[in-house]
Amino acid sequence: MKKPCELERLRELRDTLVTGLVERDLPIRLALIAALAGEHLLLVGPPGTAKSLVARRLNLAFTKSNYFERLLTRFTVPEELFGPLSIKGLEEDRYERLTAAYMPTASIAFLDEIFKANSAILNSLLTLLNEREFDNGTRRDKAPLIAVIGASNELPDSEELNALYDRFLLRLYVGSVSKDAFPSLLRLRGHAKPDVPDVLKLSDTDVAAIQTAAEAIEIPDDVVALLCSLREWCIAESIPVSDRRWRKIVKLLQVSALTNGRETASIWDCWLLQHCLWKSPEDREKIYQWYAARVGASAAMDPSRLTRVVVSWEGKLKTDQSSKSQMRDAKGRLLYKGANGRPTTKASGSIQETREGEPLYLLPANALSRGGRQIVQDRTNRGSGFTVDELDELQVEHERYYTSFVKWPKRAAYLADCSNWLTKNGALIEILEPMRHKRSHIADCLRQIDDVKAQVLQYQSQLDLHIQGMAAEICSHLWVGAEFAKPAADKLMQTRNEVHALLDRVSRVREGFELLPLESEFADLMTDEVEIEEDEEDQSDAEVI
Repeated sequence: MKKPCELERLRELRDTLVTGLVERDLPIRLALIAALAGEHLLLVGPPGTAKSLVARRLNLAFTKSNYFERLLTRFTVPEELFGPLSIKGLEEDRYERLTAAYMPTASIAFLDEIFKANSAILNSLLTLLNEREFDNGTRRDKAPLIAVIGASNELPDSEELNALYDRFLLRLYVGSVSKDAFPSLLRLRGHAKPDVPDVLKLSDTDVAAIQTAAEAIEIPDDVVALLCSLREWCIAESIPVSDRRWRKIVKLLQVSALTNGRETASIWDCWLLQHCLWKSPEDREKIYQWYAARVGASAAMDPSRLTRVVVSWEGKLKTDQSSKSQMRDAKGRLLYKGANGRPTTKASGSIQETREGEPLYLLPANALSRGGRQIVQDRTNRGSGFTVDELDELQVEHERYYTSFVKWPKRAAYLADCSNWLTKNGALIEILEPMRHKRSHIADCLRQIDDVKAQVLQYQSQLDLHIQGMAAEICSHLWVGAEFAKPAADKLMQTRNEVHALLDRVSRVREGFELLPLESEFADLMTDEVEIEEDEEDQSDAEVI
């Protein structure tokens, strides 16, 4: 039988191992990649969920594999895991164990209720898991251990077990089969054991070669950026992740990329992160949602960064649009609003007095006092003037008769005539207009906005390529569940729509800057019939604008 290529070989091996299992595809996938990466898998869940079966199936993937399985209790002694003491050795004053058929000589080991491990076996167990070595008397023997599958009904509840818990890079909660899959479970007959062809089985040499080759796999900037962001998120969410675990995660991503036939790790390999970082099973869904929300992000083209840049430019445009400066005439002189409402170059002059914010007026000639008893002689009301409400209470002469001011046909014209105002000398109000900007300022802004637009277009192009290859890459990925293809596609299309909206916003910002008034252009804000009142010394230069 011809040996298949490595990718197809691993695919066939993976699919063979899940033969006859119901909803246990993911545990098999994680167990196999854990073994290829030289890591261990922890399965957490209630009894009777095929946790031990996963370990036995994994053992079938390797040639000449020694399998070891043990249920731990609080009373488990070292002899049960590491072998009995050698009587012959003791007779010769040597403290040695007979390790054959015990864990120090196993390739694949399954430890059930692993967190029942007591202090008597904990140190030796940690050394085996981490260094693949076993201290046997005065010797430190190299152990052939490929991977340990640990199982537990519950998480560790004591501090001394945290180091053991941290040795399992991959973790998975295994529950009962779903309602939909339950009929398939009932139809299973016997305890089928898959027949794994020798051509598919992996040797120690194969595993070592994969781990060595994986060291050359590149971790690109977008994956580094994602890991950095995820680390900060884990800190904020109080999910503890040791530096050692982050280093092991990088190695796992390299093995994932290599076994999928790539020379560079990808965002899709990072799907495995949800099974590497949780401390309690509830955290896994949060980590998955965090990852799914960032599918399509890259280091060079971070959409959130581009959005912040566009928001910044929108804010600058709003500021420039709302900025005001004092209007000038054609000669560049500052303009003010005169008492008659017309522009003037005079900075001071007559201004209407007010009382509690209400404008004050003079009384019309021959007006009668309240009640219509006599003519009011003092039009200024002793310098206090009259508000509109006070005028409305008086009677004024109209065509030889008297009528109330509020019904007087000439009322509006009277109030608009500045000669009827109670005035005083003071500073006139500046006439403001939109700020006029230098051409160089506008040109520089447009250039920077065009740079932002080019970045968004570049990201959109990368995103389109990402979308095109996404479905095929996920479905062909050895370790990522095919069910992730749809949510990944939905998220990428959502991101694509956001990028389109971002391009529209950039275009609107650019148009806004193009419409800002320039210093060299003087818009005719007044009609040609409006004259500008000027200081007496400038009367000869008066002109209409």
